[in-house]
Amino acid sequence: MTYPARAVPATPVPRAAATPTALPPVLEKAREAAAAAGLSYAGGVTPRDAWELVQSGQARLVDVRSGEERKFVGHVPDTLHVAWATGTALTRNPRFARELEAKVGKHEAVLLLCRSGKRSALAAEAAARAGFTAAFNVLEGFEGELDAERHRGRRDGWRFHGLPWVQD
Repeated sequence: MTYPARAVPATPVPRAAATPTALPPVLEKAREAAAAAGLSYAGGVTPRDAWELVQSGQARLVDVRSGEERKFVGHVPDTLHVAWATGTALTRNPRFARELEAKVGKHEAVLLLCRSGKRSALAAEAAARAGFTAAFNVLEGFEGELDAERHRGRRDGWRFHGLPWVQD
């Protein structure tokens, strides 16, 4: 017995998720530097460049710190949040790539921000493995590296550069 063929409606795919778009020059330069350095992800950008890209609508900023860090240390206003790790033990979030994909397209320019730029580099690597073609690390992170007195925010980082942030 044969059954008549049924028309299956096509699921629309958002343009950003389906087609890679041209990157702004600063991200192309970061991609070239990453390739030369053998990085497995798209590259890294400075906090100032990240802010300019976000303000001009050329990239999305995703904070990958824990919810507790965002609440008690502060965060960039109007950013997306997908935790790379959770809880006080910073247990790796096994759903990170799926949660990221639920918020941004795989071909969108995505700038990942953590405390010092280390976890966001790991998150960028995981995003690249999951098929994200333009996942960049925000170098220096939100708070920056430790200084000689073991304090953050005195040498580099988002806040050090005077970029916008709020605290709950």
